[in-house]
Amino acid sequence: QVQLVESGGGLVQAGGSLRLSCAASGRTFSTYAMGWFRQAPGQEREFVAAISRNGGSTYSADSVKGRFTISGDNAKNTVYLQMNSLKPEDTAIYYCAAAQSRPPGVVLITSSAYDYWGQGTQVTVSS
Repeated sequence: QVQLVESGGGLVQAGGSLRLSCAASGRTFSTYAMGWFRQAPGQEREFVAAISRNGGSTYSADSVKGRFTISGDNAKNTVYLQMNSLKPEDTAIYYCAAAQSRPPGVVLITSSAYDYWGQGTQVTVSS
């Protein structure tokens, strides 16, 4: 089992940047495929970005492509989401997720594919 703790959220003006971190504890970090999702008030949770277990593959939602970048640091057991050129519509609670027992190069884009979730971190972008 793995425990996930997100940090780095906050209030930022449109056009600004934030970097979210997701620290994992428990089993070896490289065992898991990782992803970021977000949920805005009154909306369903949506996929943001994912990285494969071996770190060799990433994928981002069209809504954030070119602005957000997912990366991982196995030595620190941490996955990051660098968010640039933020827009008010990026306002949401951002969740980190981990999936175990997946092939090394697979990225997962559906929430049902993930086994573990963090508690979320709030990101608010003002106009």
